[in-house]
Amino acid sequence: MRLSRVFLVGALALAGAAQADAVELSVTNRTMVGKGLPNVQVHILEPIAGFRLQLVRDDGKKLDVKGGGRPGVTRTIDLPQAEGVASWKGELTINLPKGETATMPLEFETQLVGTLKFIFDKDKDVDLPARKVTFKLNQPADRATVRVMMDTGRYAFDGDIPFDNAAPGTPLTVTWPEAKGQVMKIFIRAYSSAGLYDGVELTPWQIDIPHEEVNFDTGKWDVRVEEQPKLDQSYKLISDAVSKFGSLATLRLYVAGHTDTVGGTSYNRGLSLNRARAIAQYFRKKGLSIAVYYEGFGEEALLVGTADETDEPKNRRAEYLITIDEPRPKNVPFTPKWNRL
Repeated sequence: MRLSRVFLVGALALAGAAQADAVELSVTNRTMVGKGLPNVQVHILEPIAGFRLQLVRDDGKKLDVKGGGRPGVTRTIDLPQAEGVASWKGELTINLPKGETATMPLEFETQLVGTLKFIFDKDKDVDLPARKVTFKLNQPADRATVRVMMDTGRYAFDGDIPFDNAAPGTPLTVTWPEAKGQVMKIFIRAYSSAGLYDGVELTPWQIDIPHEEVNFDTGKWDVRVEEQPKLDQSYKLISDAVSKFGSLATLRLYVAGHTDTVGGTSYNRGLSLNRARAIAQYFRKKGLSIAVYYEGFGEEALLVGTADETDEPKNRRAEYLITIDEPRPKNVPFTPKWNRL
């Protein structure tokens, strides 16, 4: 008797298999982490005295397994390896009933595929002026499906970007051509060479509503009657923006309050919070239908840098931001806790 042909599972390089019918050999060369290891299966078709599988992994690790069985039995031998690709070389030796032996040289690759990780920093890896997003994968990268929608409702880009099996950890960049309007949504789905995918959906779109600042009495947050026309004008601009862009995404209004440096830090935080809430409530009572949030930053996000106890009118201000995602203010020494009305 001689060895049977080898059946392969996946793309392997196998050398020197003779044709016969004593055993069949198959290799499961790719598995997922947590769902078993790559393995060799020895299918015994006719009586044999036993077999010996000897393999050496590309890092020098040796595997030496002896076995046997009756016809119809399949012996499965796991191939231990770390996440990634491993190369194996060796041979399968069959001991035949009459003292004869037959040897099959083996050479193949296996892959243990782990969870694909999309490695990305939202604050550092998005460059809207340059029209690009950069990220990394922890596995070889095949391609990314990318869609970039503008606030005109049109797509600046909608297609695939190839990465040609780029090595794990390689910085991968997606770009898009210049288009009319602001970027509203960026959808990225990156595929590994193993066929796994992960990605992100970004909504960087934001409108800062221009407005005339409301003046409050010292230490107060009630909106005076004579100041209401300013908020009425702002409400109109907010409503116009919602009418124009509201069909493209779920919009929110964020009201941020600020003070100058006169007074204590804690006091100014509370004062700015109350004033932001008063403005947000005014817009809600006017009939604004989108979700409204407010937060007070006091003197901790100054527009004009000043010394403590400085009366600077430009720092007594508010911001009216229409966004899709929660705003991420820079240079603020605390994490905002946006309050919803």
